[in-house]
Amino acid sequence: MEMETISTFAKKLWCVKKQLILVLTPLILLPLIFGLPEKEGKCLYVVLLMAVFWCTEALPLAVTAMLPVCLFPTMGILPSKKVCPQYFLDTNFLFLSGLVMASAIEEWGLHRRIALKVLKIVGVKPAWLILGMMNTSAFLSMWLSNTATTAMMLPIANAILESLFGDLATLKENCKVKEETEGQSQVKLHSLPSEKQILSIDGTDGMVRSNGRTAQEIRTESEYQMKVWKGFLICIPYAASIGGTATLTGTAPNLILIGQLKSYFPECDLINFGSWFAFAFPLMVLFLILAWLWISFLYGGLNTRLCVKKQDERAQAEKKAEAVIDEDYRKLGPINFAEGSIAFFFILFAVLLFTRDPKFVTGWSTFFNKGYVSDATTGVIIVSILFFFPSQKPSLSWWFDSRASNTPYVPLLSWKKAQECVPWNIILLLGGGFAMAKGCEESGLAAWIGAYLQPIAQVPPAVAVMFITAFLACFTEFASNTATIIIFLPVIAELAMFVKVNPLYFMIPATTGCSFAFMLPVSTPPNSIAFASGHLLVKDMVKTGFVMNILGILSVSLAMNTWGRAMFSLETYPDWARPVNMSSTVTDIQFPSDSPFNLTSLP
Repeated sequence: MEMETISTFAKKLWCVKKQLILVLTPLILLPLIFGLPEKEGKCLYVVLLMAVFWCTEALPLAVTAMLPVCLFPTMGILPSKKVCPQYFLDTNFLFLSGLVMASAIEEWGLHRRIALKVLKIVGVKPAWLILGMMNTSAFLSMWLSNTATTAMMLPIANAILESLFGDLATLKENCKVKEETEGQSQVKLHSLPSEKQILSIDGTDGMVRSNGRTAQEIRTESEYQMKVWKGFLICIPYAASIGGTATLTGTAPNLILIGQLKSYFPECDLINFGSWFAFAFPLMVLFLILAWLWISFLYGGLNTRLCVKKQDERAQAEKKAEAVIDEDYRKLGPINFAEGSIAFFFILFAVLLFTRDPKFVTGWSTFFNKGYVSDATTGVIIVSILFFFPSQKPSLSWWFDSRASNTPYVPLLSWKKAQECVPWNIILLLGGGFAMAKGCEESGLAAWIGAYLQPIAQVPPAVAVMFITAFLACFTEFASNTATIIIFLPVIAELAMFVKVNPLYFMIPATTGCSFAFMLPVSTPPNSIAFASGHLLVKDMVKTGFVMNILGILSVSLAMNTWGRAMFSLETYPDWARPVNMSSTVTDIQFPSDSPFNLTSLP
């Protein structure tokens, strides 16, 4: 009876866990205000409070992001006139313009045309098809949200898989076939639904052919097909997460990086859309190839069929899958005026962002006053055109044709559609991150924390990069990647200044590491969408994601110590990183000549 009472009480507590977190967390953290230096203690109180609310989602993420607006002014950390502008910096407008462009692409189905065209090119052999799926998902997630990319690609993948392997329920049933006696095996085989078992269809009588195969052979083949099916489903969210790192607008942590760089280091102009793409795109390609090899190896896609054609039952199924892709692409019809227009503005959008100030050549921003035109300016100009550019080809004869319809023309994008598609909560989340960073900077909290990180000064920089990437990749498995980078980036920036290492050497790996959440369904929305299909197990994601994390850490480390070093001059401590308004406790620190963090120690 007593155990039953305890169990009931525990269930009641679980039902109100979010309310308990909201009430107890502020009380538990209260000693920080009185036990630490005044401003630093108050700011740390707010930061940890927001971190707990973000990690537990006791409040909606966007609501937690707005807490600095009320807490920083009332606690004397930062005046309201300094907090509120952080929610609409030019970085937020760059993100907004990317989201509006993505909504226009989705409105006219251009993303589906791109996806099917890529699949037509790569073919339908499992490994090549996985590569096609990953390439398409990565490319789309550079411009669309990772979540939208995954949600769009999974139905396409399922349609192709059903063409290759038949109905999933029948496939699972075949995996359970037991080889008991020959007679029982034949009965089991002939009881299978013939139209669904694509790899063993007899075209004449519609019956499932055994072709002399035993139940064990049937089960083995079905298990292989199930593995390939899982590989298809798991590669899409992973590729979407990888692809989002290639552009500044691809994922929120990239924008958090550039926003906090502008806050901490106003003189740093090394990171913009073009320079980030020049660094991150090769990294994305490298990681994507390694991920493809690992997923194809793990899920049965790598074999001699990659390069050798065989006329067998699998070949027949592959032809059927090709027919499905061709039919879906044919249904789209020829590219219409609206799709062509969106494609043109999309390409113009990308080209103008790349060429504004690419660093290695003179950009078009030199035609304007220095420092006046940013990536946000470019983005807003292009997406504004979408709201008045016609979706149907204009015709001069319309003016003189009395029989032509006099209905108003429809623009490429309406504000109603943009408003529905833009995740305003993410924009608030970005703003909350910038506000938190500003509070940490102004209160001296980041400098105060950095002063306690002196032991890390004894770690070689290259090792520190791997440690930072690994730590954040693990932390983001349990928390939003945006919340993770918001919490840790100010501390990492302060750490870099503390040990006299180029801040970009630590901040870029931290940013990319936050997007490497592959091990759990709850890590990212794309993971959750793939897991919600019901065909993946948690152990599948953990097994695949663990190695993916290692590959990602090694890829980032290689990038930072090769072309990243050359692009951003990471071997020197730049003048723009010498703090002006920070506390002297940090700026006056001297390191011995044999410290591995001296500039000459960087390999």
